[in-house]
Amino acid sequence: MALIRSVKGIKPKWGKNCFLADNSTITGDVVIGDDCSIWFNAVVRGDVHYIRIGNNVNIQDNAVIHCTYQKAPVSIGNNVSIAHSAIIHGCTIHDNVLIGMGAILMDGVVVESNSVIAAGAVVSKDTVIKSGSVYAGVPAKMIKSVDTGLLEGEINRISNNYNMYAGWYDDDTNSP
Repeated sequence: MALIRSVKGIKPKWGKNCFLADNSTITGDVVIGDDCSIWFNAVVRGDVHYIRIGNNVNIQDNAVIHCTYQKAPVSIGNNVSIAHSAIIHGCTIHDNVLIGMGAILMDGVVVESNSVIAAGAVVSKDTVIKSGSVYAGVPAKMIKSVDTGLLEGEINRISNNYNMYAGWYDDDTNSP
């Protein structure tokens, strides 16, 4: 079972059909919707502000979700994929978004719906990613618009596949 810790008497909550990897960590004021997955070594740390995560969200291996004390909470919409080793800090991510591997989103960032943040991108403080945009680079800049192929072929496919992947895992915690 994942490491679940209450902070100041507030315990994380999650919805139906969620997969929480054995060594994922979820602490404090965190609310996770239905059909979500928190993968191996991922940390969702709601100790200094709240974190709200919608439905059908996957937070992949080694990703970190955190906030800034009394300033910047995290809000993640529905149908969002946060890829391996991404850092999401004090920002807002709307629906149907793909955050690439190793991307970093700083405080105050807003990622509007149907957008992609490319692998390795660093999105600077208070940047607003307009709906339907692809951002890449350091610092991240818009490089193109999301077309139907990218929306269906990557954003939706990845978020839906992670529910399937979670279903492959057996609950063998009591087995030798």
